[in-house]
Amino acid sequence: MQKERVLIVDDECEIADLIALYLKNEGFQVFKFYNATDALSCIQTEYLDLAILDVMLPDSSGFTLCQKIREKYQYPIIMLTAKGEGMDKITGLSLGADDYMTKPFQPLELVARVKAQLRRYKLYNTALEQKEEIIVFSGLVLDVKAHKCTINDKPLSLTPTEFSILEILCKNRGSVVSSEDLFHQIWKDEYYTKNNNTITAHIRHLREKMGDSYENPKYIKTVWGYGYKIEE
Repeated sequence: MQKERVLIVDDECEIADLIALYLKNEGFQVFKFYNATDALSCIQTEYLDLAILDVMLPDSSGFTLCQKIREKYQYPIIMLTAKGEGMDKITGLSLGADDYMTKPFQPLELVARVKAQLRRYKLYNTALEQKEEIIVFSGLVLDVKAHKCTINDKPLSLTPTEFSILEILCKNRGSVVSSEDLFHQIWKDEYYTKNNNTITAHIRHLREKMGDSYENPKYIKTVWGYGYKIEE
């Protein structure tokens, strides 16, 4: 079986080395770099399954690398942010990252999140190929099998996480889906907390891509204190 290939970019050598050690012990092939320049060369030349990007790098930023990846690839991205830097989390997710972890963190939790992201990514590249399903709603078309989405005949470039959120909401049209339910359906882990703003950030970016209004949304509506829904 071919090893899954993970990119690690962190200028704190001890952290990068520790992450690499844990992932190698779990059978992953690791590409480890301490700066953005070398990492970018790897992104452009190597096949990767997932990227772990630190926000602060000496020659650029994890945000820039995230953008570069999303210009061409849809594999999962996990951002590493400093404690208390809430805006870093929001920025990373809005640029197409799928998850984030705040330093300091437990390496085993990061490994668990890597595995969860890869399971979900594979779902859209293998299992969904066995399903034939097209969701059509008010100009919005989701081809679940092909993992493609259009709105008023214009293609939307969605990350796997954004596509998952939209698919869940469309399949539950007319019903409210809580932020916690969305989180668990997508990540399938137990790391959700009341102040977790991961879903909020993804919804915001999804609305921007759809040209949907926060104040008077046509598609995704916020139900305060509970979650989100798409009306019938």
